[in-house]
Amino acid sequence: MTSLVIAEHDNASIKGATLNTVTAALQCGGEVHVLVAGANAGAAAAAAAQIAGVAKVLHIDHDGLAHGLAENMAAQILGVASNYSHILFPATASGKNIAPRVAAKLDVGQISDVTKVDSPDTFERPIYAGNAIATVQSTDAIKVITVRTTGFDAAPASGGSAAVESVAALAASAQVTFMGSEIAKNDRPELTAAKIIVSGGRALGSSEKFMEVITPLADKLGAAMGASRAAVDAGYAPNDWQVGQTGKIVAPQLYVAVGISGAIQHLAGMKDSKVIVAINKDPEAPIFSVADYGLEADLFVAVPELIAAL
Repeated sequence: MTSLVIAEHDNASIKGATLNTVTAALQCGGEVHVLVAGANAGAAAAAAAQIAGVAKVLHIDHDGLAHGLAENMAAQILGVASNYSHILFPATASGKNIAPRVAAKLDVGQISDVTKVDSPDTFERPIYAGNAIATVQSTDAIKVITVRTTGFDAAPASGGSAAVESVAALAASAQVTFMGSEIAKNDRPELTAAKIIVSGGRALGSSEKFMEVITPLADKLGAAMGASRAAVDAGYAPNDWQVGQTGKIVAPQLYVAVGISGAIQHLAGMKDSKVIVAINKDPEAPIFSVADYGLEADLFVAVPELIAAL
């Protein structure tokens, strides 16, 4: 019984979500191999070989894999799938794009958003926006799994000494072409990897007030900035800041919710945070039900006072 983790990388280094997925794979039992498919991705493959617990790295290099197009990636994975009992992806935008194609081609049921491995064939995953946990048992010969990375600790990025094996690439699909990408530039920590997050809600009233109130607090704490769906929909913050079921799932050491009422959709994305601080003037706000520390106050008064005290 051997598991294959599909690495997420930028052709030079391994992204953090891969480390959490390796931990999940180790809990499935047996050896863990990592697939690094990209273009000129030798550095990423070498980094994957250093991950503690990894027994082997499969390195596939082809120009058609430079941008991780799902059609090309799925074909490469299917080429080696028969050697594995479990194929695991991080439950990121990339993983969610590729995994269903692999599962469909293998004619197996995908197990999505796994947060716990009970045994090699039994897993736990949240349903109903995280209000219930389903225990899922699979009898498929090959289990295709996406891993909610906040449910697992990251494997150490160093300490391993896996062998790197080159695998011949398959021809790229003629049906897809990479046209371009628009990548948001941000000097702050990546939202899903940040240890501290300060998020704002619709109560801030405008994009100007959002930046005026949230930015200084985030600067003081060295935090990433997030937002509720309501704030994003209102245009107060960019889409890639959205925390929640339809945004990003986060579990930082400290999560500060400013002017966020705490709709189920938002709570599903942040309630696993280690410490939650809520500032809201509505004593009935649902956010207080998950907060470790709650301050019932006007955010426009409380946040500047908090910044001054810090």
